Amino acid sequence: MDGLINRRITDQLATLADPIRDRLLLLLERQELTVSELCAVTQLPQSTVSRHLKALGDSGWVTARTEGTSHRYAMARSVVVSPPDRKDASAHRLWQLVREQVTGTASAAHDLRRLERILARRRARSREFFSSAATEWDRLRDELFGKHVFVSAFAVLAGAEAVVGDLGCGTGQIAACLAPFVRRVIAVDASTEMLQAAQQRVAGSSNVELRRGELEALPIDDARLDLAFVTLVLHHVADPGAVLAEVARVLQPGGRLVVVDMLPHDRDAYRQQMGHVWLGFSEDQVATWLIDVGFEDCRIVPLAADPRAKGPGLFAASARTSPAVTARPRPSRAEDWKTQKETTWQP
Repeated sequence: MDGLINRRITDQLATLADPIRDRLLLLLERQELTVSELCAVTQLPQSTVSRHLKALGDSGWVTARTEGTSHRYAMARSVVVSPPDRKDASAHRLWQLVREQVTGTASAAHDLRRLERILARRRARSREFFSSAATEWDRLRDELFGKHVFVSAFAVLAGAEAVVGDLGCGTGQIAACLAPFVRRVIAVDASTEMLQAAQQRVAGSSNVELRRGELEALPIDDARLDLAFVTLVLHHVADPGAVLAEVARVLQPGGRLVVVDMLPHDRDAYRQQMGHVWLGFSEDQVATWLIDVGFEDCRIVPLAADPRAKGPGLFAASARTSPAVTARPRPSRAEDWKTQKETTWQP
């Protein structure tokens, strides 16, 4: 049972009486972070941050999960979301009041600016890898995950008139596979080098349009896609939830998303070797992100391993946008990244 449900309001008040803990909660509500990242953002020593995280964890305000050699911390879901059937939503209500006061402080403003720099560094690591690996990416991906890893996902394709997004398209392998079977493919990637490789691959497909852009601010207008693929991409982005919110925006009501990515693993060397930001994802993580931004009918299944593959196990996730309800906003900077006009990439 949630530790916050049975905790007295006086205990909750005592926990939040320290301004450092309030600053940490404001950050962890927006983004899952490691201790070292929290130290860099708050400019506090590790011992101080760790001490306050322990207090917040003991009181049920934050949760932690192990990823490789690191621990990632986030605000407890029961504080962020308070379902109407909860017997006691006092922690959720209390945090709304405290957050309103903390957000306006100078310390919080400085923290959020430094958080943006931390997340920008996460994104930069992936960009550096893709800029240097474009010519080798197909070989690396096949070596890690096998040549036919995407075949099982093609069965969920929409009809021949579908407009499909290959988001984080890399060298255009999926776009090239989809093009003969759908009306139009919009392929998006942030790396110029990857798009150059993709252009060569899809040169014979007149219905593939390449666009350069960040996944957190897709260069696609609202409700343009019937189906979107996000394949082996989320582990490279700083904020997967923000990416999924953008995908929800560009999908038609009732549109389908397919995600293929890594299950949790402990190969920490991937961070340096290939710019990975995340060491895979659990089913609960992915389902939570999808539901939080308005997706429905979520299904997540592990994929059968290719015996020749050397990389971690993979999963496929499928979800659908609501036929009538727009995706809910997230307490993050995703809104600031939006609106970017549709532009076709030109080499």
